[in-house]
Amino acid sequence: MMGRREDGQGQFFYSFDLDKVVPPDHLVRQIDGLLDLSWVHKELAPYYSHTGRPSIDPVLMIRMLIVGYVFALRSERRLCAEVQVNLAYRWFCKLGIEDRIPDHSVFSPARHERFRESDALRRVFEGVVAMCIATGLVGGEAFSIDASLIKADVDKKKRMPGDQPIAWPKVEEASHAVREYLAALDTARGDEDGSGDAGGSGKGSDRHKPPKEVSLTDPQATWVARPGLDPFFAYDANYLIDNKAGIIIDAVGTRANRTVEIAITQTMVDRVERRFDLRPQRLAGDTVYGAVRLLKWLVDRNIAPHVPVWDKSARTDGTFSRADFVFDQQRNIYICPGGAELTSTGNIDQGHIVYYRASKSDCSQCSLKPKCTTATARKITRDLNEDVRDRVRALADTEAFQQSRRERKKVEMRFAHMKRIFRLDRFRLRGLSGVRDEVLLTATAQNLRRLAKLLCHAPPLAQACLA
Repeated sequence: MMGRREDGQGQFFYSFDLDKVVPPDHLVRQIDGLLDLSWVHKELAPYYSHTGRPSIDPVLMIRMLIVGYVFALRSERRLCAEVQVNLAYRWFCKLGIEDRIPDHSVFSPARHERFRESDALRRVFEGVVAMCIATGLVGGEAFSIDASLIKADVDKKKRMPGDQPIAWPKVEEASHAVREYLAALDTARGDEDGSGDAGGSGKGSDRHKPPKEVSLTDPQATWVARPGLDPFFAYDANYLIDNKAGIIIDAVGTRANRTVEIAITQTMVDRVERRFDLRPQRLAGDTVYGAVRLLKWLVDRNIAPHVPVWDKSARTDGTFSRADFVFDQQRNIYICPGGAELTSTGNIDQGHIVYYRASKSDCSQCSLKPKCTTATARKITRDLNEDVRDRVRALADTEAFQQSRRERKKVEMRFAHMKRIFRLDRFRLRGLSGVRDEVLLTATAQNLRRLAKLLCHAPPLAQACLA
């Protein structure tokens, strides 16, 4: 017979165990066993006042943020609404069935102040990386580096040309992103006039061109204009991964700039060695990382750069390229296809580019001149560290280089997952600090899900994953 639920008086007492309603194979159980936040209260205590009303527990906020990024709930308003009704999320956040959910507004000041001052989000990320290392998912021999453009949260119509003066609002009236930008400008001016922490070198300020466009909403975002693409403002998400299982061992959000990508690579490799005592034998990357200064930096540390060399010396007009000239290292000369010698002029441009020039008499009577140059004499350039570039070019023919090239696809997969699964195809937070927070939280979520997947193939309970 058909059953029917009778409406009647509700029960006076309930016996409800939240732990029993969360399925044993739920992802929150798996990642809960992989997360150690026991350090938070002690480390963040100096950043809180000893008087006044108690704040929201920072462990609760961090757990809620992790839930948000693991399950692609990046809006804190929506995150609070989901934790309110989702029992599994409540269980992970250590909230009882009757506990109140923090208001979404508490997350912004926590990020801007205590979390950033204490570098708490990086500490959480590095704790997960340490767990990956302890469980044997990080080999430490081969790394890959890459960056991905992520759109900034701005209206691109609200912009000004970078070479025109901009009337910014007063500091007290400006948004957090604008205040951060103005503070960075003040720091840069201080460095140039000798009052900054860079020692007053004053170098390079005239070399840097002003940005083509500046966003009035998020001025630290970079205007990206590429052939075939509608221009937009963006930041870079930089990932350094270990090739064994694709674990992200460092992650940084930066401005979208090739020079910054190279500099942050050095920062990340150094930081991984300092924090985890890991130095790779080889580093794979695309041509963007083939600048000679990075190649030399890697070679000096006995890291094999499995990177295509950035070389713009090839000519496309049918005339001889630099590769058609033979360099005699002992004599420090180039020999042209016609047998003439090109000697160094002694001039060094930009601190590392040396010029070699043929004599006018040799060029004027050479039958190959039409295929060589239209000038009175042929001139070519050579980097002071060209021998490093030659060593890196030689690596391209090795099996190890081809293996790194295949393994480098893992970092591209991490970016694909970032945008498709974790929905980070556009930043929600503004300013460089906000971008760094989002990149770190996303990388933490990716590592947690990766760790849970590799350790918990048939998970009855989270504790069994660590057995």
